[in-house]
Amino acid sequence: MKNYTFALLFFFQICLSSIFAQTKMNINDNWLYLENHTLNLNEAQKATNWTSLNLPHTWNAEDATDLNPGYRRDASWYQKKLNIPKIDKNQRYSLYFEGSNITTKVYVNGKEAGGHIGGYIGFSINITNFINEGNNDIFVRVDNSYDIEIIPSQKSDFFIYGGITRDVWFVSQYKNHIDNLKITTPQVSAKNASVNILASIVNPENSAALSLTVILKNPKGKKVASKTVSVLDKTSSIKFENIKNPELWDTEKPNLYSVTAFLSEKNQIKDTVAEKVGFRWFEFKDHGPFFLNGKRLLIRGTHRHEEQAGVGAAMSNAQHRADMESIKSMSANFVRLAHYPQDPEIYKACDELGLLVWDELPWCRGGIGDELWQTNTKNMLAEIINQNYNHPSIIIWSLGNEMNWLPDFPDGDNTEKTNAFLTELNNIAHKMDPSRKTAIRKYYEGSQIVDVFSPSIWSGWYSGSYKSYQKAIDVYKKEYKHFIHAEYGGDSHVGRHSENPITGENVIKAEGWEEAIVQTKVANIAQIGDWSENYIVDLFDWHLHISENDPMFVGNIQWAFKDFATPLRPEDAIPYMNQKGLVDRNGIPKDAYYVFKSYWSAVPFTYIESHTWTERQGPENTPRTLSVFSNCEKVTLYHQGKSLGEKQRNLSLYPANGLTWDVNFLKGENTLIAIGETKDGKKVSDTLKINYRFKKNDTATSLQLSFEKLKNGNYLVTAIAIDNGNLRCLDYEESVYFQCLKGGKTMKNQGTPTGSESIQMANGKASIEVVPDGSGIPIEMTALNQSFKGEYLKIMPQ
Repeated sequence: MKNYTFALLFFFQICLSSIFAQTKMNINDNWLYLENHTLNLNEAQKATNWTSLNLPHTWNAEDATDLNPGYRRDASWYQKKLNIPKIDKNQRYSLYFEGSNITTKVYVNGKEAGGHIGGYIGFSINITNFINEGNNDIFVRVDNSYDIEIIPSQKSDFFIYGGITRDVWFVSQYKNHIDNLKITTPQVSAKNASVNILASIVNPENSAALSLTVILKNPKGKKVASKTVSVLDKTSSIKFENIKNPELWDTEKPNLYSVTAFLSEKNQIKDTVAEKVGFRWFEFKDHGPFFLNGKRLLIRGTHRHEEQAGVGAAMSNAQHRADMESIKSMSANFVRLAHYPQDPEIYKACDELGLLVWDELPWCRGGIGDELWQTNTKNMLAEIINQNYNHPSIIIWSLGNEMNWLPDFPDGDNTEKTNAFLTELNNIAHKMDPSRKTAIRKYYEGSQIVDVFSPSIWSGWYSGSYKSYQKAIDVYKKEYKHFIHAEYGGDSHVGRHSENPITGENVIKAEGWEEAIVQTKVANIAQIGDWSENYIVDLFDWHLHISENDPMFVGNIQWAFKDFATPLRPEDAIPYMNQKGLVDRNGIPKDAYYVFKSYWSAVPFTYIESHTWTERQGPENTPRTLSVFSNCEKVTLYHQGKSLGEKQRNLSLYPANGLTWDVNFLKGENTLIAIGETKDGKKVSDTLKINYRFKKNDTATSLQLSFEKLKNGNYLVTAIAIDNGNLRCLDYEESVYFQCLKGGKTMKNQGTPTGSESIQMANGKASIEVVPDGSGIPIEMTALNQSFKGEYLKIMPQ
């Protein structure tokens, strides 16, 4: 009865004292924005050209991917009226920024309250001594100007978006409060576990009447343990031992326990903090595979950059979550966050979905810097580890990527200096967190300093052939004690296909029209401009064929999950886009996405390669090999209603695990249906219609424009390159330029297959989405390039 009374009293205290507990209010809405780099607050206050917006926001949302060289690297101001109805002298008030790129200063009611150096990392500004009851003027100056002293280097292959790119919160806490919880799991096994909670306490008046209570609940919400201790110092520790048969966190069942800490003063709760904890252990075997919770786990990974078409880095939480769910839906179990720490929503999603995380310090290129640079870099590492420490999904703190390449400082590629600083970073990481591993990628001279190393292997893209992949990983498995392969793949332009893509031996074969002896050896695939979806499908298929069949391989991490923007690639098929994604910049899957699903996913599916390849040509009676990517046990392919035979999926076979058929296409429309069947008899199907011709197109002589109305009310305007015989030129790949002259505007600067006014044709076709302006006048479109002096299209309002 006594225990019941205590529990009831404690619950009553929680309810009664909720007004004292920490409150956190999102204040993203109703900000003003000023594109002015002045350092003077008074000058910013007097400006009249402020515009309204909501956060997150970046001023580079579109100028990063427009057709003009460069992007805005400068400062801007943000302003908000923050209404605080009542100020309690016992409360502490702060603004929490989840991320602001890249340096920030915060002013409250005309006075500087604080600032932060470095982007991609959250920070708090104490505003207690600057606020008044009622309206308060908040001004924030954010600057993403070129700054050699702050990583990442300006030479990195991604945009450094300026602005308040993540959520902002108004936080109220009791003067005595929990500043931070650090949760460790010193002992974990399938039978027993322990958890240690270290609470940092803010106690400005050194109250002796503080106590800390921590409650641990299992994933179903049942209390497992609780304990109360007196607060005698700035830190208080509570340890729960002998947690029997813990529900382990893994990539299939990411079980999360909850930890809730209550700070009480004279038995009255003043602050509450809640966190999640996962019980798991892991090991990189020497020169061998990776183990999670005592079982071998093949790392099946990808990379993620933090950006989206139309918004750049200023993504909503829903967009962040959608990325991670799409990664998980192809059954990846690992993600490298490249090349910087990302939004808190990402770590939350990885914890909940079961994705192991490689979290990376943004030391990307640029070499080693001076004393100020080193101080800023060390501070960033400490901030990353402190902020993300409790996430069970994180297993690696990466200390950098390609660090000594393209130095910014004189002697910045000095190996001795770089290794000394890398050693310092490694020691900081291990001191702050002995439980996780450190890693770097592509800095060979420092490979022995960190725990895990990734060399650079781009077999079949920047060098070599993809058929050499097994040889490469066999060499590195022996050379590096804990070897993992991060970054492989290549660019693919949606809708571009070849009847005979480059082979795994780097040979371009004849397409069937010429003699078979006509073929070309290619040294560097990335530079020939093929970029067909077919080649990338074959490349990924081979890499997975190797990794999935090598019992001693730790696993690999594909680059990258989504197409992303970069200032270094103005001449790509879509200007300023790195097109190595499995999905486009809007998250729409390319063919390659289904290759990964066929190896990794447990949800039954079939996919005929390729849904973006519906117009084909070739000599009559020349069979074409067609692949079906599926995870079903067996698949039957039908052509024009006739079965071409059933095939068993075999992981040891390449390509497509043996699910290939030779199809003798008929002239005109061909209907293909693939029906997959699982072990338990469940059937799934995919249908593809292909228009095939036996006549090869001649040289392109003109463009043909057409349109279709989309479900969203916009129009898709399509340009087709045709020859004098009105045949679509399936071999035409030059850029075409769209412009809306009247009646609407193009969806430009999106960096997507239908969102760029300049785009290379894919098999003689290119499209752009057009938004009508509502005026009722006809939409007038033009498309042109140097070969085609301009074709026009008029769309009457519908």
